[in-house]
Amino acid sequence: MADSDTLLETPLAALHKELGGRMVPFAGYSMPVQYPAGIMAEHLHTRAAAALFDVSHMGQAELVGEGAAAALEALTPADVQALKPGRQRYGLLLNEAGGIVDDFMVANLGDRLFLVVNASRKQVDLPLIESVLPSGVKLRPLPDRALLALQGPAVASLVPTDLTFMGIAPITIAGIEVIASRSGYTGEDGLEISVPADQAEALARALLAMPGVMPAGLGARDSLRLEAGLCLYGNDLDETTTPVEANLVWSMGKRRRMAWDFRGAERVREQLDNGAPRLRVGLRPEGRQPARAHTAIKAGGEVVGEITSGGFGPSVGAPVAMGYVARPHAADGTALDLIVRDKALPARVAAMPFQPHRYAR
Repeated sequence: MADSDTLLETPLAALHKELGGRMVPFAGYSMPVQYPAGIMAEHLHTRAAAALFDVSHMGQAELVGEGAAAALEALTPADVQALKPGRQRYGLLLNEAGGIVDDFMVANLGDRLFLVVNASRKQVDLPLIESVLPSGVKLRPLPDRALLALQGPAVASLVPTDLTFMGIAPITIAGIEVIASRSGYTGEDGLEISVPADQAEALARALLAMPGVMPAGLGARDSLRLEAGLCLYGNDLDETTTPVEANLVWSMGKRRRMAWDFRGAERVREQLDNGAPRLRVGLRPEGRQPARAHTAIKAGGEVVGEITSGGFGPSVGAPVAMGYVARPHAADGTALDLIVRDKALPARVAAMPFQPHRYAR
């Protein structure tokens, strides 16, 4: 892990320390894993009211110019050209072998596309996107913007907007002009808010001053997204994983699945036609013992897969996990063994999300 002198800081670094955030290295940044209330309290508060997360380590960029959407479609099976102004969608960047280079969000802001990519992948994604752009389309990284996520059922009353789920627009919060999208990574209603870096702390303080808003760190963000059945790049997705294996075929546009004109299309099409050798599934271990990432999954004494994310689900009140298993073992209800500390822990394949999504549809 990078040593603390080389870690980057977000514009909220001083505020995290003031709030008692326990800082850890994550994707090259010093980030708060939790605050004094603790991960469990932060998680449950997000589900009950509202919590504020600093996600400024994510990469933000704009694509500008005639044909920007068509150019981006060379790398993603998402239907970017059909995205109406004021709408955002989830997409995957693929390599030649159909493997996932990253998962990302793309929004149509009318005169430009707005992209949010993962912190650990921005040095890979941005040059990759740039490599397919025709003259006249420009990629502009936005390192001078921070990103805050206000998540939970109370958000709609704290920051009223006309946005529905996956809507995006410039709005003003506490006198600060921001770009807000009705989205998040918790399974709850909420906003992701892009703000100029020099105004991020003022905005964060204004949001934390609202009734019932508490700060939350990476620990709660991880347990919330796991309960919501959402993937973490580097754990559940990587360059060896295809959209079919990852159970993310829903993110591929229908038009794109007829044209097959994106990078890696051949392998994706072959797996859609013939089935993928392995599939991402949800897992419910029996009892209270969580099974973590890299735990082997066995059936009849044979290794048939591996857990990629696992832990205790505070809202579910039980351990939850996701991972990849060979296709014959992927059906809901399939009994499997998780090898935890050399002991076989019984588990079953379970439908995701483990906690129902509560997006503002």
